[in-house]
Amino acid sequence: MIQPAPAPSAIEQYLRSLQQKIVAALERVDGKSFLEDRWERPEGGGGISRIIEEGNVLERGGVGFSHVKGGSLPPSAAANRPDIAGSAWEAMGVSLVLHPRNPFAPTVHMNVRFFSTSTAGGDPVWWFGGGMDLTPYYGFAEDVRHFHRACSDALAPFGADLYPRFKQWCDDYFYLKHRKEPRGVGGIFFDDFNAPGFEDSFAMMRSVGDGFLAAYLPLLQKRMDTPYGERERDFQAYRRGRYVEFNLVFDRGTLFGLQSGGRTEAILMSMPPVVKWRYDWQPEAGTPEAALYSDFLMHRDWL
Repeated sequence: MIQPAPAPSAIEQYLRSLQQKIVAALERVDGKSFLEDRWERPEGGGGISRIIEEGNVLERGGVGFSHVKGGSLPPSAAANRPDIAGSAWEAMGVSLVLHPRNPFAPTVHMNVRFFSTSTAGGDPVWWFGGGMDLTPYYGFAEDVRHFHRACSDALAPFGADLYPRFKQWCDDYFYLKHRKEPRGVGGIFFDDFNAPGFEDSFAMMRSVGDGFLAAYLPLLQKRMDTPYGERERDFQAYRRGRYVEFNLVFDRGTLFGLQSGGRTEAILMSMPPVVKWRYDWQPEAGTPEAALYSDFLMHRDWL
């Protein structure tokens, strides 16, 4: 039997400070402030959405904190755990998606979260989850290596096996099955993490959250002023369509939020602002657009 998590208040305090730290760093880069939207959930709990739209660097971005509760788990949360179906639950986390305006600057997603519930017999059940992944539109191998190295560094203190395991999990999860195509160049993803015990699990989650800015900010600052034209913006909008497809068809967080009666604006703040679809479009051979498919949208060892 798993022991109760002794300090949910410490988790909430950390998550609130993480949101503030990330938003402050992004505001320094962008030069425009994030809007703050505090909300409450009728069934229990609430959150703080921090949103930027039409920024100087970020065309759209959201950094959300939530701490919500419910009386009965939605189907998406109990799909693999019939022993907790219908139980009361509590979840808290920080989730972000950033869509830079410059097509040479990659989109990024990160979240860290804690979930607790109980079995039908009353035994406590809790776990941590999260990760981060990178979605470039124009590939730069040094950028992808930097991102994966930062992910590896965040996990290294907790075991040499975690990065390769969580990288594989990320590759498998962020995959558009109907396209037979990765969403981006991966990163790390983990869920149902509690085996080391509460303190070590919490420390690992904090390391992932704290590692985000080092993983992503140098890439944004390096690429945000790269000259581009309408061709690059057009390709960016086309590839953003893949992001929408994944989030609406496969993403467990989106499904959980909608099925649990969450706040739609907060759940869908990850959507890009400008998106295009085309019928059976293919990039011209030898172009940078074709290189994204041939050199980057594949599962490979980036370290």
